Amino acid sequence: MKIFHCDVCSGPLFFENSLCTRCNKAVGYFPDRDEMAVLNEARHRPCRNFVAEQICNWTIPAEDPSEYCLSCRLTRVIPDLEQPGARALWQSSEMAKRRLIHGLLDLGLPVVGKDVDEEQGLAFEFRADDPAAEQPVLTGHADGVITLNIAEADDAERERRRLQMHEPYRTLLGHLRHESGHYYWNLLVRDSERLSGFRRVFGDERADYAEALQRHYDQGSPADWQSRFVSSYASSHPWEDWAETWAHYLHMADSLDTAAASGIALRRTDRRDVPPGRVTPIHSSDEFSAMIGNWIALTCVLNNLNRSMGMQDAYPFALSEPALAKLRFVHELVSGEEPRIRTRPTAATLAPAVGKPPRQASG
Repeated sequence: MKIFHCDVCSGPLFFENSLCTRCNKAVGYFPDRDEMAVLNEARHRPCRNFVAEQICNWTIPAEDPSEYCLSCRLTRVIPDLEQPGARALWQSSEMAKRRLIHGLLDLGLPVVGKDVDEEQGLAFEFRADDPAAEQPVLTGHADGVITLNIAEADDAERERRRLQMHEPYRTLLGHLRHESGHYYWNLLVRDSERLSGFRRVFGDERADYAEALQRHYDQGSPADWQSRFVSSYASSHPWEDWAETWAHYLHMADSLDTAAASGIALRRTDRRDVPPGRVTPIHSSDEFSAMIGNWIALTCVLNNLNRSMGMQDAYPFALSEPALAKLRFVHELVSGEEPRIRTRPTAATLAPAVGKPPRQASG
């Protein structure tokens, strides 16, 4: 992600800011320009979820008839905001979704809502558990609809689940990136000429999915999973291997772009032939081996910095050769020769005729 600054006072802005903390000007994110800037309502207006709820900082071009920004119009169900804590958890969920959508657009991937394309479009439902229901809300994907249990937006609850599931890494953004992987598998792989290549790298997805997951939960992962997969859960079924690998690639791409935009330069600790003191700038690259070299260097530093602060590793993974081959498959799909959407979205290409407000879930 780019590094943003206020266009009035040049103060630093985070992607989530709606106010410049240096000059107190109202600011917002302009998805059609990939910029953070002071609001100019003659050209852009704030999203309804900022005006009514104070939870969104994305803007809408003046010619766009929707009341909701590109990200918020993808949400069709929100939790009951009268329930204690629901508003804060929904806000965190939307914040993570905006990071996801930004990253997808930055990679040139199509982001079209179900209000535009009911069959192949994307939608989000943020739901809370109903105490009266027998089953909790399950985070998952089905036919272009990504459902998130907003309990995952509670840091303490998510950490409890992480420990219970023996996971080294569990984040709200990670969940959304994982579930988006299932959506893009349907969109970009399932009915394409890439399917045979997918099966060579990931395995045959026609294996019984329910049976594979039940076996995973009953028996755990194979002892050698680290030699073949990016995560333990990836070993359960080729679909989950793909979704975990997809999420991993999105983590890498976003982090490396942010490091490059920040001007970070590192000494390559993974190579003995680099003289001491020599540094190499982190840079964006369409070449996969260069991307991986940058990633190894960056994550070594991130982990060392975290350990210096007494925190867990920011990147608790080790990438085997088979896992790298899977990441390469994703990389070639995303940055390959086939046409992609390489320009920022516009009202004409992505907006519905009229934006619909999301409905609140009853529980």
